[in-house]
Amino acid sequence: MFSGIIDRLGKVKAVRDEDGARIFDIDTSYDDLALGESVAVNGVCLTVVTFDAAGLAEFYVSPESLARTSLGALQDGDLINLERAVALETKLSGHLVQGHVDGIATLSSVEEKAGAHLIELELPQSLGRYCVEKGSISLDGISLTINTLEDHADGTRIGLTIIPHTWTHTNLQSRQVGDQIHVENDVIAKYVERLCHGYNAQ
Repeated sequence: MFSGIIDRLGKVKAVRDEDGARIFDIDTSYDDLALGESVAVNGVCLTVVTFDAAGLAEFYVSPESLARTSLGALQDGDLINLERAVALETKLSGHLVQGHVDGIATLSSVEEKAGAHLIELELPQSLGRYCVEKGSISLDGISLTINTLEDHADGTRIGLTIIPHTWTHTNLQSRQVGDQIHVENDVIAKYVERLCHGYNAQ
């Protein structure tokens, strides 16, 4: 479990394919990793397979994860958001994030304003249904608040304000219009929908 508060930026150092899966060597700069621990990589919960004292860690990405995320597009040198799993004593400064990506959004606009950045993303209807104004959403593992929301025939457009700290401490700084962004909807909304199925059928 994660909170959507990015610990640091990592960098992809090597990528190799293995029987339909993909192996990533990532410079995390963590000096106290543990074998088998979970790390959110651009919002995707991955397991540390090997590591060294300098924080170079190896992560295995299964064919299932490659099919459901944009991790397969990562290349050497790409910046990635990293977050280690929360501990019970950790402050929940963001919201409950599982590291299980629900789908992909497309970055449609970026505008700098008063030191902040206003961004808009296009979401398919299957993801937009869980969004509400001032609700939480995880984008590439970052816990963010939805400012505006507009449903249209092809999906949902959401607008968010990225404060300067978040911009400089995450990979949003390197994102371009048209890029694919991992989306994890608020898990509470998904549970509520599931539990209400019986009532909605009546």
